[in-house]
Amino acid sequence: MSEPVVPPSPAAQVIQPRAASHARRPPPLGRDFGPAMLFILPALIGFAVFFLYPAIRAVIVSFTSWNLLNPPQNVGFHNYQHALTSPHFWHALWVTVLYVLYNIPIQTVLALLVAILIHRTTKSVLIRALILVPYLLSSVVAGLLWLWMLNPVLGILNAIIAHLGFGHQAFFGSPQQALASVAAVNIWQFLGFNAILIFAGLQSIPAEIYEAAAIDGAGELTLFGRITLPLLRPVLVFVLVTSIVGSFQIFATITVTTQGGPANATNVIVWYIYQNAFQFLKMGYATATSLILFVLLLFFTILQFRLLRGGESDL
Repeated sequence: MSEPVVPPSPAAQVIQPRAASHARRPPPLGRDFGPAMLFILPALIGFAVFFLYPAIRAVIVSFTSWNLLNPPQNVGFHNYQHALTSPHFWHALWVTVLYVLYNIPIQTVLALLVAILIHRTTKSVLIRALILVPYLLSSVVAGLLWLWMLNPVLGILNAIIAHLGFGHQAFFGSPQQALASVAAVNIWQFLGFNAILIFAGLQSIPAEIYEAAAIDGAGELTLFGRITLPLLRPVLVFVLVTSIVGSFQIFATITVTTQGGPANATNVIVWYIYQNAFQFLKMGYATATSLILFVLLLFFTILQFRLLRGGESDL
């Protein structure tokens, strides 16, 4: 005689579905996590090898005295103290600030005017392509081009100046004109790129806003000051931040045209770092100086985003 079948208790009936559902629950990171990591892995390896490891290595080297020939010796914070008390470091930093003051205001205003002109008159792809041509040139090619054009003896611009009845100008050879000449080269090279960025921002502003303001009697200056500039703020902040960071890192144009001269008039901070690293073989000191520059750029970038509210838009 077989034993009677005992039905499962209600508690067991509740526990079993929960256990089954728990077994079928997908992994917490999702099923696509593994394939996604496979696609990201090459970029992560490249970032770790070419960016992360050199950055960590640079921090370590900055606390040493190393001439690239002998093993590095630990010196603590001596390199940072030497940099912050060195008049050569502060001179290089001041020259860089002057270059930024030459470069950024003129470049940004001209880029804004060019973008508005394109937006108002034409949307031709050919015009936009021609404006971008200087940006597509490397800084070395742009520097060599203007070095020849501004040559005090054979340069075409000096020939034009002489034809107009003025004297020849030294440009890159003058301590008073060299830094402004370098800034002019970079304004010419990056003006078109910034203008295209601002032009894209202008296209994102709805035309109905201008039409409504015009019906209310707003003039051109009111439209520009009350509508265009506020709505362009995120784009303008991006242009300012990238332009300032790039200006603080100016190197190729200096290398081709002036090499820090004449009379240290263009001895910007990155050229100063290069000299200490590869001419004077003070790799530890140069690395410490570059990390100080990184901290300064990080501070000013955060400050710009906070003051200009770069992450906000009035649209």
